[in-house]
Amino acid sequence: MNPSVALVTGASRGIGREIAIALARRGIRIAVHSRQDLRGALETIALLPGTGHRHYAADLGDADQCAALCDSVLAESGSIDILVNNAAGITDHPPLSTTYEDWRGAWQSTLATNLMGPANLSMLVAQAMIARPPTAIGRARIVNISSRGAFRGEPEAPAYGASKAGLNSLGQSLAKALAPHAIYVYTLAPGWVRTDMAVGYLSGPRGEEILAQHPLGRVAEPEEVAAAAVFCALDAPPAMTGSIIDVNGASYLRT
Repeated sequence: MNPSVALVTGASRGIGREIAIALARRGIRIAVHSRQDLRGALETIALLPGTGHRHYAADLGDADQCAALCDSVLAESGSIDILVNNAAGITDHPPLSTTYEDWRGAWQSTLATNLMGPANLSMLVAQAMIARPPTAIGRARIVNISSRGAFRGEPEAPAYGASKAGLNSLGQSLAKALAPHAIYVYTLAPGWVRTDMAVGYLSGPRGEEILAQHPLGRVAEPEEVAAAAVFCALDAPPAMTGSIIDVNGASYLRT
């Protein structure tokens, strides 16, 4: 039997790269997606144990490119057993100091990448999963990478918080729709994670404030989020489908 295939979006760096590495260590073939960072994607592939890993470029904010990405992975790998919707973008646009033009642009680009991209890919991949032989369907998983910002709000980037709240709802809706087909959907909600994107904030004027939110005395490491993602992708029981799992070091607790 061929190894299972995982499509990991936004895998050229950060959390996506660590998820790809952790899945490859479990024997999964990785379809490494990036929007335009070819160098980063190839660096990720060089770090992956095993063989058969490939890079795919696509702008997930473009519905046609989402479809082409899915088609390409299926054509070259034969299946997509795991989809990790990790790619996301964030642009600061505080409502009281942003022009209307910039406000509209931030919402359009953020929702396109962070919500419509995962929605389109999830639908396309789920249909491909259902079309596979029944003996393989039990391995089908979708893992969404959301954010604590979906719950606590993002005053400097409200479109980001809204997009992640939408992603949470998307995951729960798909969990209900796909459970009869043995396709299970899980969502992770990290807080601050020590990635390239976060370093500037952590070392900047808000660094002490951010750290003060964390009882651990530090933010999460990408490997920690990856460990949770791999659990959902490979080990979580079906009864957990629809779950939203916090990975924020108790920096934000919800009831």
